[in-house]
This record gives sequence, C-alpha cells and structure tokens, in this order.
Amino acid sequence: MIASIKEFFNQFIEPGTRPNEAGGAHALQIATAALLLEMMRMDGRIAAEERAAIGTVMCQQFAIDADQYATLIALAEREAQQASDYYQFTSLINKTCSAAQKNIIIENLWHVAMIDGHLDAHELHLMRKIADLLYVSHADYVAAKQRARNTARLPPAG
Repeated sequence: MIASIKEFFNQFIEPGTRPNEAGGAHALQIATAALLLEMMRMDGRIAAEERAAIGTVMCQQFAIDADQYATLIALAEREAQQASDYYQFTSLINKTCSAAQKNIIIENLWHVAMIDGHLDAHELHLMRKIADLLYVSHADYVAAKQRARNTARLPPAG
C-alpha cells in the first residue's frame, strides 16, 4: 500500500505542484474526486443520487467528458481506498487552489452529503475535518453549507 501511495505521489502530485501543469491538474482532479467519494461512503449508504452528483460535479468543475470521468473516478476510488488519511488529498488542494476554489470544493462536498435528503453525523464530522484541513473559515463553511442546502432544496437547519 505504501509503495502504491508513493507511486501516486511521484507520478501525479510531486511533478504537478503548479496548477498549470498537466500532472498537477490531473492530481487535483483525483484528489477532489477521492474526497467526494469519501463523502458518499461516509453514511454507510451509497445512493444513486450521490454517485450521479459526483459525476455532475466532476464533469462541470473540470470540463471533462464521460470517458475521462470514468478513468478519473476509477483512479480516485483506488487512491481513496488505499489512503490512510485525507492529508495527501487536502495538501495537494492547498498547494494548487485559491480560497475561492477551496470553498467550491467544500460546497460540492456538502452537495454530495445532502443530495440524498439526509445529513448523517459522520458526514458532518468529515465536512468539519476537510474544511479544517483546507483552512476554510467557519463563515465560508457555513455559507457553502447554505448554498448546497438551497441547491438540494432542503429546509433550513433548525
């Protein structure tokens, strides 16, 4: 497992520390998809709406087609399963993304968490953890949650 993670870092992350490098862009896509997949799995139920939401988010966010998405999601699933924590993904995002881009990632994570109409305690925990690792302010965290709630047409939190 360690060798596989090192290979992933050597192949995709280390060469692409600047967002304009192809390797960096690809690694950012994998890192984002891996976090979205983790959010989908967090409540123990994988709903079709969650899988579809990840596909929509990734294709729109990164302007990729269905074939590119299929390849990307397969790589992201493998990396997410082999990862021991989220740092490898969040550190890459921190290196390559602006605060506004990180806020979009947080909003997309909220969207995946809420798309099934239910917010689980595990999903909430993961959201807070990822937001902290991405250095997203509490105000931006709450605003992203509200935007995702509006998009999912969920009632306001009480």
